[in-house]
Amino acid sequence: MESYLDENFSGVKPKHSSDEVLQRWRNLCSVVKNPKRRFRFTANLSKRGEAAAMRRTNQEKLRIAVLVSKAAFQFIQGVPVSDYVVPEEIKAAGFQICADELGSIVEGHDVKKLKIHGGVDGIAEKLSTSTTNGLTADNKLLNHRQEIYGINKFTETQARGFLVFVWEALHDMTLIILAVCALVSLIVGIAMEGWPVGAHDGLGIVASILLVVLVTATSDYRQSLQFRDLDKEKKKISIQVTRNGYRHKMSIYDLLPGDIVHLSIGDQVPADGLFVSGFCVSIDESSLTGESEPVMVSAENPFLLSGTKVQDGSCKMMITTVGMRTQWGKLMATLSEGGDDETPLQVKLNGVATFIGKIGLVFAVVTFAVLVQGLFNRKLGEGTHWSWSGDDALEMLEFFAIAVTIVVVAVPEGLPLAVTLSLAFAMKKMMNDKALVRHLAACETMGSATCICSDKTGTLTTNHMTVVKSCICMNVKDVDRQSNASSFCSEIPDSTVKLLLQSIFNNSGGEVVINKEGKLEILGSPTDAALLEFGLFLGGDFQGERQAPKLIKVEPFNSTKKRMGVVLELPEGGLRAHTKGASEIILAACDKMIDSNGEVVPLDEASIDHLKATINQFASEALRTLCLAYMELENGFSPNDPIPLSGYTCIGIVGIKDPVRPGVKESVAICRSAGITVRMVTGDNINTAKAIARECGILTDDGIAIEGPDFREKSEEELFKLIPKIQVMARSSPLDKHTLVKHLRTTFGEVVAVTGDGTNDAPALHEADIGLAMGIAGTEVAKESADVIILDDNFSTIATVAKWGRSVYINIQKFVQFQLTVNVVALIVNFSSACLTGNAPLTAVQLLWVNMIMDTLGALALATEPPTDDLMKRAPVGRRGNFISNVMWRNILGQSLYQFLVIWYLQVEGKAIFQLNGPDSDLILNTLIFNSFVFCQVFNEISSREMEKINVFKGILDNYVFAAVLTSTVLFQIIIIEYLGTYANTSPLTLSQWFLSVFIGFLGMPIAAALKMIPVASQ
Repeated sequence: MESYLDENFSGVKPKHSSDEVLQRWRNLCSVVKNPKRRFRFTANLSKRGEAAAMRRTNQEKLRIAVLVSKAAFQFIQGVPVSDYVVPEEIKAAGFQICADELGSIVEGHDVKKLKIHGGVDGIAEKLSTSTTNGLTADNKLLNHRQEIYGINKFTETQARGFLVFVWEALHDMTLIILAVCALVSLIVGIAMEGWPVGAHDGLGIVASILLVVLVTATSDYRQSLQFRDLDKEKKKISIQVTRNGYRHKMSIYDLLPGDIVHLSIGDQVPADGLFVSGFCVSIDESSLTGESEPVMVSAENPFLLSGTKVQDGSCKMMITTVGMRTQWGKLMATLSEGGDDETPLQVKLNGVATFIGKIGLVFAVVTFAVLVQGLFNRKLGEGTHWSWSGDDALEMLEFFAIAVTIVVVAVPEGLPLAVTLSLAFAMKKMMNDKALVRHLAACETMGSATCICSDKTGTLTTNHMTVVKSCICMNVKDVDRQSNASSFCSEIPDSTVKLLLQSIFNNSGGEVVINKEGKLEILGSPTDAALLEFGLFLGGDFQGERQAPKLIKVEPFNSTKKRMGVVLELPEGGLRAHTKGASEIILAACDKMIDSNGEVVPLDEASIDHLKATINQFASEALRTLCLAYMELENGFSPNDPIPLSGYTCIGIVGIKDPVRPGVKESVAICRSAGITVRMVTGDNINTAKAIARECGILTDDGIAIEGPDFREKSEEELFKLIPKIQVMARSSPLDKHTLVKHLRTTFGEVVAVTGDGTNDAPALHEADIGLAMGIAGTEVAKESADVIILDDNFSTIATVAKWGRSVYINIQKFVQFQLTVNVVALIVNFSSACLTGNAPLTAVQLLWVNMIMDTLGALALATEPPTDDLMKRAPVGRRGNFISNVMWRNILGQSLYQFLVIWYLQVEGKAIFQLNGPDSDLILNTLIFNSFVFCQVFNEISSREMEKINVFKGILDNYVFAAVLTSTVLFQIIIIEYLGTYANTSPLTLSQWFLSVFIGFLGMPIAAALKMIPVASQ
């Protein structure tokens, strides 16, 4: 079976499978009872094709629009005359421009129309908004605006109701055939024996079909509700918006035309709009148009399209068009119907279902042929082969129903759906554990993870940063918040303090604002916030420092340059550049420094050594170090020129404390005991990284810490020896991270999980088997490239995700083991009995009940087992593990052999053992066989809770679903035997017969325990 699966069903990867590969396995699934249900949780390839065509159209439309816009721009002389007429309802609402006109300006990149309407300021006026204070936060006015311009949501497919799932469950081909059999049985039975006696068999099958349909539909409907809840969580995206003059976070779905939105690196543009102000804004439009070349946005090219990503820079934009009026809205509406890729496990189990289904089909045909031959031989012996009665027709119909039901039991349609059930359950629970799974496959892949490459800041540490040490004017001091600023500044010249505050407040991606409560609030990244807090501690005035000079140019921080720079035009005249970033990089760019007298002096060897020693001292105390520097520029500097990289004067160095998160050390230890290697990949100083790594338990005595620049210079041979030992990579660039991940996956066959929060982490997140983005610190670009979002940015949550991933994998293995055992026994019992005795002990109704026990109910019981801590004490499956392991085959074959021998013995010797005589002896014996068979499955279900451990009762009551399924199965079995005999072809049993049936089932448990003692190779 494994070779069949590897050959036909192993092409689908956890990520980035081509449409051809996805289509191939669908074509191979030849024995499918219910395509609507079987392929429900698979990608809709036709919808994806539509989305790809839409992207190509967008690309062409945009290209033409840009060309037309450029041509029009050259011919605009003065202000063109407008022929636009404001619709009356728009005027009455208090606006001067309609939604269609706004859409045509931005989507069409129409410079001419924009100029006609008075540019960005003119549009703002017509939209009754302010580019500085934003919209007025009056609910009545906002609702009025929403009625005119629409909401920022795209049309989604309507949620399916319960009856839709019932209808889809009825599409099962075998159930349809059985329903036809039931109808014919009813007609012939009533014609022969009258009502109600002649209707019993037919009604029994109908009732069984209805029960199967209802249970199946209920399970599927509950699953869909779980996925719907998860989809809502996935779509929660917040953005910084100014309303009523206050800046705060709000959902992108609440945005309206006229809103002022603040964008920075990694943000997704939430709606169509116009650039108001900003620096170095580079936009990636590939998600909308497929075009990989970034577009520069500025006052000359102010058009921003919904769904595109900010690749570099930061800006303020004004929303003009929202929701389905944008191209992104239309594209998302189509994409949402495309669905998620199916997971490798889903595909593999579709392969198992197809393989067993083909065998079952052969068995069913042969069983039917043997039963018909038996009937024909009997009639031949009696000499009645030329005269056929209604009873004979009913018997033939019963044979056909048994053959069809063998197909029902033999095709394990529930296998692929058990994956989805288990994943839906795990995803819902993981959501409670602060992990949002974006792609189904990530859940199961995480269970195979052998390596985690983690960021330091915010993942291993708390991301609550404070400046605790500084070295200014060569004077190293602790920053004590309890003391006042004047004592701290007493040894620093006033001119240096002024320069330091200018650097802190102007060279920052953060802001200090007054919130609605009238209190100061710091916005921005944790590093920026720590520096701004330090500036306020020194007695600085943020607004005063920001407004005094004029900002000429900004080069935002990114993890490749590891620095940020600004150019200011000073009030007294002249230009000054400020830079901050990685201490050793900025220090290397300095040739001067400020001494203890506030004088600028050349940077000599002794001073450099002193500063380097200070950096190392700070870093060894696990502090993040930043260097601040400035330089005076010539007046000939242009905003288009890059900010110089050298010739700076060092102002000082600050040490920022970012404490290790509680519980991280324990989580790293858990991962290590689970066979998962944890590596730290950070942009920080190597000494800081090593100190934190030791504190977390990541860096051990036999491990290596390396810097990105050194890693880059290594040859392939050196990397082959080095990579397994690397535990810390410091001063790494995104490319280093990507290279490390690629080597671990391809050269060493590891299953790699990678954490990331920045835009530049996207390639590594994309390359990894499991991309883990940070929910708090992560950018939208990182989140979109990730498979799982860690909502609390905590490493301990990553360990929890690994545990849930293993739980999913093991649970599905348990269910497969259980279902294949039932498949094998049900097939062989009915087939061998038909061949040797000429009749089948299990009727169509009984087989339908067995099918429901092993399919929907079995999946509910075994696929929803919660994870245990023991899961993290076993080695990971890795990339090359067989799904159906030798341990599983041992359990399946051993248990199947026991069940078959017991049932066969009952069939041969049952009458003698129970002293059954009289006309009902066959019925009672078949009831005993059916009852024993069902209880074999009940106890086998308990044994399947553990595939290798003998104690299967541990934690059994913690899983209320398992307990409920088991209890309801036993109760319904009692009802079927004692009260529904007329419909289910059973007879009430005596107490001793009940005891023996249950005892036969129970005996399977010690046999399962004995089987677990037989050693087998793991693969």
